[in-house]
Parts: sequence; C-alpha cells; structure tokens
Amino acid sequence: MTLEATSIDTLVVGAGQAGVAMSEHLSKLGVPHLVLERARIAERWRTGRWDSLVANGPAWHDRFPNLEFADFDPDGFASKEQVADYFVAYAKKFEAPIHTGVEVRKVVRNAGQQGFTVETSEGTIKADRVVVATGPFQRAVIPPIAPQDSRLTQIHSADYRNPAQLAEGGVLVVGAGSSGVQIADELQRAGKRVYLSVGAHDRPPRAYRGRDFCWWLGVLGEWDAEVMKPGREHVTIAVSGSRGGHTVDFRRLAHQGITLVGLTKSFDAGVVTFEADLAENIARGDENYLSLLDAADAYAERNGLDLPDEPEARVIPADPECLTHPLHDLDLAQAGVTSIVWATGYAVDFSWLNVNAFDEKGKPKHQRGVSKEPGIYFLGLPWLSRRGSAFIWGVWHDARHIADHIVTQRKYLAYYDESQRHPQCRDAQSGDSIESVENTPAGSRVHKVSEMGVN
Repeated sequence: MTLEATSIDTLVVGAGQAGVAMSEHLSKLGVPHLVLERARIAERWRTGRWDSLVANGPAWHDRFPNLEFADFDPDGFASKEQVADYFVAYAKKFEAPIHTGVEVRKVVRNAGQQGFTVETSEGTIKADRVVVATGPFQRAVIPPIAPQDSRLTQIHSADYRNPAQLAEGGVLVVGAGSSGVQIADELQRAGKRVYLSVGAHDRPPRAYRGRDFCWWLGVLGEWDAEVMKPGREHVTIAVSGSRGGHTVDFRRLAHQGITLVGLTKSFDAGVVTFEADLAENIARGDENYLSLLDAADAYAERNGLDLPDEPEARVIPADPECLTHPLHDLDLAQAGVTSIVWATGYAVDFSWLNVNAFDEKGKPKHQRGVSKEPGIYFLGLPWLSRRGSAFIWGVWHDARHIADHIVTQRKYLAYYDESQRHPQCRDAQSGDSIESVENTPAGSRVHKVSEMGVN
C-alpha cells in the first residue's frame, strides 16, 4: 500500500491493546482515523515474550468490555498467543482501519497550519491529531553495570524464549518482578542452577478467600488510584498466572532450589556484588502481601460478604539459608554461572515524535493522556490516569476519555467564522439551529450548531 499524500483526521500509532481500544472508540464516535502498526496486531504479545507466558490476570478481567475470550475458562489465564488472537478478533469485530507493516518514522507539527506531517515507511500522511499508542515496552533496558565478558551469555527478558536457549550451566536472573520470577522458576524447574536477584517489590496473593487479587484490587479501589504513592516508582509487582496461577512467595522459591540474592550492585573481574538488602526487600514484600489480606478481610466484614476464611494464607514459610546468610558476592565462573537474564524492564522511545510534548527529562507531559502539545495524545502508559492504565481493561477506559476529548475539539473546530459558513447560515435567525456542510476540518461531515454550542 502507499500512503503518499494521504490526509486523515486522527492517526493512531501502534496496534497493540492501546491502538485497538483507541480505534474502537473513534469508530463509535464517527471520527475518521487510521491505525498504523509496523508489524502485526499485538505483535509484542507474540514475539516480545517468552514461550510459556500467560496473562497475569484471569480472562474475565484481562479483556475489553465488549468481547469475552472464546471457549475459555473465565478464571483461567490466557496464553500470549491467545491474547494476541483476541485483539485480532476484536479489531475485526468493528472493522478497525489498521494498516500493518507500516512504520512511523517522524512526526512534526505543521508550520502555519493545523495538524502534523507524519513520515512513514509507506509515504507521508497529514493528520490533524496523532495518538501515540506504542505502549511502555519500547526499548529493553540492560543497566550499564552489565559486565563486558564474552564468556557469559547475556539477554534481556524480552529476548528470552525458553531454557534451551541458554548455554549449559547456571543462570543469574536480575530482577524479581513478574517476568524475572516466572523465568527464574521456569529455569530452575528445567534443571538449571538459578540465582535470583531480588529488589523492592510488591507480591499480592494470587487469590484470597475465593477471589482473585484483580477482584480485590477492584473492590478496594486500588485500580482507580490516581496517584502513585511516594517512593514506589521503582517497586515491581511479582504475580504469576503460570501453571494455573499461584501466589509468588520468594521463600518457597528458595526452598524449591533457587538461591535468592540482594539487588545486583556491580561486576568486577567475573565477580558480582550484591547489596545487603535481601532481608529488607523480602520483609517489605511480606508487608505488602499481608496488608492486602488485612484490607480484604476488613472489606468482607464491612460489607457482610460470605466468603470462606483462609487462615493458611497468612502462614509464612521458614526463612531459607540464603535469606539468613545472604551472599555478598558471587564468583560467576566458580559458581558455574554461564548466563545472565536481565529482567530489568523497559524504557519508552519517542525519538520519532518531534513535537513539544515532553518535559526536561524527556517524559510526556499530559493530563490523562491529553498532551500539552495540542493535537498529540498518549495512551497505554503506566499511570496515565490511574493505576490500571497500562492494563488491558484500563487502557480501554483511558482510550474512551481521549476519544471524547478529540470529538470535543472537532466540534469546536467545525464552528467556523460567519463569513466561512454555508450561505444559509448568514440568513438564520439568532438561536435557530443551522447546518454547516462541507468545508470543515473534521472531514465533510454535517454538524448542527446552536446557540448552546455544537451538538
């Protein structure tokens, strides 16, 4: 296909969960738009994850409101391929105008006229508005402390697929959020000697008193929390849907055979040094876990919910030796460690977006996704409007807010000066409804205008 000389009201960049949600709302509201995706719909789910990955939330929760997973247990955890197929089916449901295999390379604001010029791999597009729906997983981050050692196989979790991919020998997994925990568990179960570097984390129960933690966070209002608590910026969440879903417990992982170590500090001549914070990180994770149980119990009592008691959920296993006598350092060769998996997260990449939409640190400046640069919107980022913004259901609700904002702006722009309106407008009586056809920046749609504004 060619996009040369194409003009569109709204251009959506990215066809993952954010782009599909955005397209649905724009379609419902009659906003002309295109969605450009450099690969396939939901490509990150297919090729940016390890083979055994499943969704971290149950199917009843990790979906959009208007389509359930077909022939699937609502309390089950969909595989990455099932999640990707779900978004493909969802896009087909409303015939989303998605063009795959098209990379957006540059966006610049037009000088002296409305909108933006967008350079793509298939030509140039003029767009009145641009929605950046590329999500938070754009560039895998490996910290600068990574050793320059050809004897080690080093990969980011984004490139990890399965245990057979790694060299013979032990593995150091750096990062104990959901990705690091699940990968470390898989590697240990495959017979690998595994060291897991544990930093600050939250670890909610997978389920408690017969309800998944996603349900508890919902009724407790945690998903709708609008502001991150101070000091929580670098706290990951350790939760898993693998093997049918289970609560992540680092002590149990250690009793299973994984050696827990503190935050990875440095590498020098084949020796890795760890911070002396393992016990503190585990203790704070326990506090987070138990606080959610307390909040759930209080909610159930306050609302008279007849839910089964679960006292065993409060049983904390005995401290393993790696916790009571933590390693300060580790000679990788001596320990037989031949691989490092960096489960250290991602950074965004907006180098292609040449507009005044960022702060001095390069972070998007926005209010609920509405950028400080008029006509630019962000969608799918963590804490865009609330805690749930980066999750599947949360991005759908954020997209609705942005779509409503776009419609409002289109209505204002459709109200032209009297000299630019259709001739019949000049003859209308004050307060009468009038029609302006053609010649609107919204793109040849009929708009009804009254003294109360645009309807």
